[in-house]
Amino acid sequence: MKSHAMVMFRRNVKHVTRNPFSVFNGILMPVIIMLMFVYMMGDAFDVGVDYIDYATPGLLGLAVCYGLSSVALAVNSDMTKGIINRFKVMDVSRSAVLTGHLIASVLTNLVAVAVLLGVAFLLGLEPAAGAADWLGVAGMVVLLGVAAGWMTVAMGMAAKTPETAGMASVPLVMLPFFSSAIVPAETMGPGLRQFAEYQPMTPIIETLRGLLAGAPDGTDAIIAITWCVGIALVGYLWANATFKKRA
Repeated sequence: MKSHAMVMFRRNVKHVTRNPFSVFNGILMPVIIMLMFVYMMGDAFDVGVDYIDYATPGLLGLAVCYGLSSVALAVNSDMTKGIINRFKVMDVSRSAVLTGHLIASVLTNLVAVAVLLGVAFLLGLEPAAGAADWLGVAGMVVLLGVAAGWMTVAMGMAAKTPETAGMASVPLVMLPFFSSAIVPAETMGPGLRQFAEYQPMTPIIETLRGLLAGAPDGTDAIIAITWCVGIALVGYLWANATFKKRA
């Protein structure tokens, strides 16, 4: 099964690298958004620290979510074009097909995050994180990538058409914008403030923000991990159930 998963992983990586839209949307677009917020609007926000230091953790979360539409499209393409039936004839395991998409998605996330951090340092990011904090950042990014990846795989598999699959990931992409990624949640208006405080991306971003500042908050970390594990579990069960039903 491991060999099957690696074959599926290599297949999906080739698809990503050969698709300019996937590369742009998953890796370059978060950088463009960072430049837009830091250069165009950064001076408009009073967040108590340099805006690049405040915004980077939120943009890391955005980088993880922004390439999800291509994952949903790839999964839906496998389901709607009969490729899954070929895999079944070849006796490729169900878990290998799903895991291949997930691992390729997480790898793309890591590349996007690395590029974004490189640009952030060029723009003046000055984190106070130590070695353990950086490990925590990496772990949080991977955990978020796994959670968002499984949910996206499930939504892409459940979608009836490629158009629907492409739109399925939009709520996940929009969540960072309605969190504390861009401005503190307490500065938002009633209703939106409560939504920002209690949705999953805010504790995830606050955990990343605390780690980069060298002062992680244990409560935020526990909430963030709980959200990620819960979302990953729901996505995994949903994806497997849908695969079994549709394949």
